[in-house]
Amino acid sequence: MIREAFQRWLGIEQRSYDALAPGNWGRPVPQSAFAAPGAVLSNLAVAARCVSLRSELLASVPLKLYRRLPNGDRERVTDSPLADVLGDLSNPLQTAFETRELFVRSLDLRGNAFARIERDGAGQVVALWPLEATRVTVERLENGRLRYRHTTDRGPVVLLQEEVLHIRASSEDGLLGRSPIEIARGVLGYGLELHNAAHDASSRKQGGYIIQPGETNPRSKRQKAEALDEQTDGLSRFAPRILDPGVKFIPTTFSAADAELLESKKLSNEDTARIFGVPPASVGISQSVSYGSVQQAAQDLVTNALAPLAQRVEQALARCLLTTEGRRTLIIEHELAGLLRGDASARWAAYKTGREIGALSAGEIRRFENLGPFDPTDDYTPLRTTPMPNDPIASAKQ
Repeated sequence: MIREAFQRWLGIEQRSYDALAPGNWGRPVPQSAFAAPGAVLSNLAVAARCVSLRSELLASVPLKLYRRLPNGDRERVTDSPLADVLGDLSNPLQTAFETRELFVRSLDLRGNAFARIERDGAGQVVALWPLEATRVTVERLENGRLRYRHTTDRGPVVLLQEEVLHIRASSEDGLLGRSPIEIARGVLGYGLELHNAAHDASSRKQGGYIIQPGETNPRSKRQKAEALDEQTDGLSRFAPRILDPGVKFIPTTFSAADAELLESKKLSNEDTARIFGVPPASVGISQSVSYGSVQQAAQDLVTNALAPLAQRVEQALARCLLTTEGRRTLIIEHELAGLLRGDASARWAAYKTGREIGALSAGEIRRFENLGPFDPTDDYTPLRTTPMPNDPIASAKQ
């Protein structure tokens, strides 16, 4: 006890000192009161698609490690364990794609993404082990540093700041991030209410009229109506009805209330896409589809949704995985240019312009297109500079 008190007086961090005392720990990852992540994903198809689109696209983009050169250029680093963790295997059980997809999903659903950092004897990062956000509690110490408690099946484990990768979404206190679901829980809660209302409307009995030729007896009509109600009790509007031969059922027209409900649900879907920064056209919400609109939607998706998200992840990786000296010499960066390449004709037109002004070499263009190095046995002479057999011979200037 005396040793622990002395260490505490010196400001030395400890794992065991009051580690299980609830009063010493900050608030856990917040939960939305109006729209729980599970309910949002289960009932709002647009929200589920936005989360999967953002996570899958960013995870599919190459994440590379570069080294700054003295002349201002940079070169890619491939011989570092960290490069393998970022681009190949995050740990022996998970690929880099799976881990980064998990990170982005956790940011969108919980506002925070955590992973335990594994280092070798030389201090190099050799693995990242993702942690479930709902099982992590964050504490801010008196010296300003952070300490984490991860609740495992075997009990709580205390981790120091250097042992945890923490990626935050938009934050109000710099300690924990807030997910889009938590920030816009009122809008998403309204969307859930519209979904439930539409489900209730679809399960109601279908209104309409039954016409039976020659039937005029009120008592007989009442008996048939009671029998029909008994047959369809508890069934959905799409359940089959059993009628006598010659009986016709004419359903009523679409009601104004149903039309208003569908319009409200459509607006709610558009609001849901905006919450995640995803263009409505990218998740199937579009009035008119043309080549230009699709191209613009792809551009908006990268510019408004993926680029800020990539920057957030990159800087968190640099903060947690690199030392102060490492951040001066190394760069962690997503390669988003591949998502903006467009079609083949647009790409080659851009390459031609870059080649003509001297910004690109033929070898760089081949690398962009994954064509590999030049083959010395092939002829790479441009066709425009090769004279055709029937071309007239230019006369020498007198």
